[in-house]
Amino acid sequence: MDKSVGIIGIGIMGTAMASNLCQAGFNVVGYDPIPAACARLEDSGGRVLASPRAVAEAAPIIIMSLPKAEALTDVIGGAEGIVQAAGTGQIVIECSTLPMNIKQAAFDEMERHGKILLDCPISGTGAQAVNKDLVILGSGDKDAFERCAAVFAGMSRVQHYLGPFGRGSVMKYIANHLVTIHNVAAAEAMVLGIKAGIDPALVYDTLADSAGTSRMFQMRGPLMRDENYDAPTATIRMQLKDIGIIDAFADSLDCALPVYAAASKIYQAGAALGRREQDTAAVCAVLETMHGIDRKKLTS
Repeated sequence: MDKSVGIIGIGIMGTAMASNLCQAGFNVVGYDPIPAACARLEDSGGRVLASPRAVAEAAPIIIMSLPKAEALTDVIGGAEGIVQAAGTGQIVIECSTLPMNIKQAAFDEMERHGKILLDCPISGTGAQAVNKDLVILGSGDKDAFERCAAVFAGMSRVQHYLGPFGRGSVMKYIANHLVTIHNVAAAEAMVLGIKAGIDPALVYDTLADSAGTSRMFQMRGPLMRDENYDAPTATIRMQLKDIGIIDAFADSLDCALPVYAAASKIYQAGAALGRREQDTAAVCAVLETMHGIDRKKLTS
């Protein structure tokens, strides 16, 4: 088996995936337009190449974790994009959370050039990615998906094949719908405890293993407890991008999401309060601001 694998987009998620793949024995080559991201890849043991095209010519399987739709369009079809790479049959594992029409256009462009695009969003945060605690929500060509098994195993805990191209994105929208709500629910519970005069540490320690817990409470609860929001593994800005995608998808189905809509407002308030680049756990601080809570005064 060719042990070369490419990675394009070396942000929080991409850095963790690249590091794990290097540790699993893969020869990782990659590209990112940001010099600091390229430095992270080299620090992880990977090798930086000059363009997406170069990556696609050096590796038969390429992982992409991109921040926005315009990046996908450029990486696939730009002057030095993947479709310009010599040869056919390359498989791109597209892990980003993006609008479905953008992914479908990229799929069509790849297909016209004899290359394969898989729609494989990831459920999990950057912190989970470090420990390979990610879930792959895969869709597209089944044979191509199965040929990527070793790569998936090198960067994730579980892999689900969900069917035709695009089904993975739909499942990710549903997953992020739950994350949006559960994170705010965890924060609301923490604030309820604070208003009742209970120490946040006691709230967390008591409820983290209770019937009322959630994965979000267990992951984000310690950050809320400690007011630790400035080393994000998922930012409010990123969450708002996903919220916009989910809103449009639900609207296309005429599907009302009243609980999710209420939770979304807290992230929007966070951005308005200057917390856009903080961890999504900062929705707890937003709710505290709304209630006039100052923890320093509570402990003084």
